[in-house]
Amino acid sequence: MENLQYLLITFTDPMLLLLVAVGCFAGVYIGAIPGLSAVMAVSLLVSFTYGWETYSAIALMIGIFVGTVYGGSRSAILLNIPGAPAAVATSLDGYPMALKGEAGRAMGIATTQSVIGTLLGIAALAFCAPLVAKFAMNFSSVDYLLLGLMGMMMVGSLNCKSIFRGLLTAALGVLLGTVGMDTMTAVPRFTFGISYLNAGVDYVVAMIGFFGVSEALIQIRSKDVKAVKQKVDKIIPSWDTILKYVPLTVRSSVVGAVVGALPGAGGDIAALLTYDQAKRTVKNPEVPFGEGAVEGIVAPEVANNAAIGGAFIPMLTLGIPGDAVTAVMLGALTIHGLKPGPNLMNTTPDLFYLIVSCLVVASICLVFFGLTGVKIFTKIVELPKGILLPLIIILSVVGSYAINKNLYDIFWMLGFGVLGYFMKHFEYPVAPCVLGIILTSLLEENYRRGIVLKEGVLGLAGSIFTSPLSLILFLLIVFMFATQTKPYKRWKGKRNEAKQKKKAGV
Repeated sequence: MENLQYLLITFTDPMLLLLVAVGCFAGVYIGAIPGLSAVMAVSLLVSFTYGWETYSAIALMIGIFVGTVYGGSRSAILLNIPGAPAAVATSLDGYPMALKGEAGRAMGIATTQSVIGTLLGIAALAFCAPLVAKFAMNFSSVDYLLLGLMGMMMVGSLNCKSIFRGLLTAALGVLLGTVGMDTMTAVPRFTFGISYLNAGVDYVVAMIGFFGVSEALIQIRSKDVKAVKQKVDKIIPSWDTILKYVPLTVRSSVVGAVVGALPGAGGDIAALLTYDQAKRTVKNPEVPFGEGAVEGIVAPEVANNAAIGGAFIPMLTLGIPGDAVTAVMLGALTIHGLKPGPNLMNTTPDLFYLIVSCLVVASICLVFFGLTGVKIFTKIVELPKGILLPLIIILSVVGSYAINKNLYDIFWMLGFGVLGYFMKHFEYPVAPCVLGIILTSLLEENYRRGIVLKEGVLGLAGSIFTSPLSLILFLLIVFMFATQTKPYKRWKGKRNEAKQKKKAGV
């Protein structure tokens, strides 16, 4: 009964309701601007709310957290510029839908699935926190390394016509990800004596350049083509549409919550994993993936929002943040005199249920703020290219500068834009390159940690077969690699052809 009372704190306090709503509203529009991430927004709020009452500070931070995670999908769908790394997968099918005049439908599906994903992530937080946290803590450095390699094997799902080209661009991304100061030895790598490069390549800057600027340069060649008129008469998906994707929604939310609970993983990896899983498991989508498949929006949007609840699980139960945002929030809670960890439920149960209730309120607010303004937003796609393309460049410049307030980031962003243009021109995919940059730290740190702990490469390799969890992940990697080979694709094609003939009675 006392726990229920704690759970209703947010719902019965008008000020907390207002703060969550304001945070969610601001987050939706902040997240839509490339480069303005949830980490940046919550970090600014820590200093802004330093002298506030604890509940009020938490309510505002959670509202803006939920809003920014969803907001990244808007620019991903409309401009092919993911507002956040977690929206990279959404852009792969969201932007093709916008090019077909279905931006309103894409944004409506993204909104409803984001809300469902958030609620399912909250359910995991509320009912399964101790179990999921215990499972997440079983992940060793070897398991994280295998998880990173599994992510690298997703290049075949990221609109790659050739697995070789996908792996090549992913390897380029890993190379770019190693630029900067070595985190273990503090030795500069690939910096060529340039002090700016000591900080490394920011993957958000690379993402803005590869997706935003390169797309603008590509469209300059077809600047005389008229913009596609958008259909915005049916923004809210029907119940039949929502129910149709329930199995995919549930699978994606489970992956999102679990990956979100893994310290250092986060919603971007969860979104990419579920996109790959959807592409492999969904049979007969309305249109192929990469050409405007609804499933390509459902899976990543559910996962990256379910990862919000998942990220709170290790933070609240173990005192270990699940992602960068919860790491900032952990610091904020410490400033306010709170100590998340194993004794949280005994010492301050009101904090746990306050966070759960704030997340629920934020997800409800997301329904209204996510579906409002869609008609206005879709007008962006209908702008003449003489206005739209400079707008994309301006947003890209502002977004890349806002990350670190560094002019060099703008030059990097423009350089990645030009590189992305030539990659697209010669049909080399850009998404695997961004994926490689994102996964570099996860791969490198856990590989080197594993070598130290297992006393060499042989010990590291041998440990894979002594741990059930590591063995399962290794077998999944082998399976993912096998399914991207030409013999498997030929066999699958013949099998599908045989099924169609049998169904037709031939």
